[in-house]
Amino acid sequence: MDVGSVRVGVARSDQDGLMAVAVATLPRSGALSELEGLWREYSPIEIVLGLPVSLAGAHTASTNDAQSFAQELALIVDCPIRMVDERLSTVQAAAGLRKAGRSERAARGVIDQAAAVILLQHALDAERLQGVPPGFLIESPRN
Repeated sequence: MDVGSVRVGVARSDQDGLMAVAVATLPRSGALSELEGLWREYSPIEIVLGLPVSLAGAHTASTNDAQSFAQELALIVDCPIRMVDERLSTVQAAAGLRKAGRSERAARGVIDQAAAVILLQHALDAERLQGVPPGFLIESPRN
């Protein structure tokens, strides 16, 4: 997931964990209840949520917001949530959409979704190459 202040982009992987595909772009308000429905529908073994940090790696207000969102999500889903560095995923998504001929205005509704696909694909590739999942787990109050 790519959590923004206005929208939440959602992607999923294929059953073998090889390829990320877009699922939805949700409005941030009400996203948690919609995510609970998607969690029930897809039954993921783990959720990967983007951790926005500055280019220098410092935490920002967006970092704290994403961590708070992850904590709230952990209250409603029963699977691990992994926070993964998402630096430049939205920039990559915007560039890819521009290259595909989408204007900034037309891309607004799907950019978070495209960023979620990039984020998840990077996480899948990193785990396959390194043998360990990237990022860190959020402690779930359910466990």
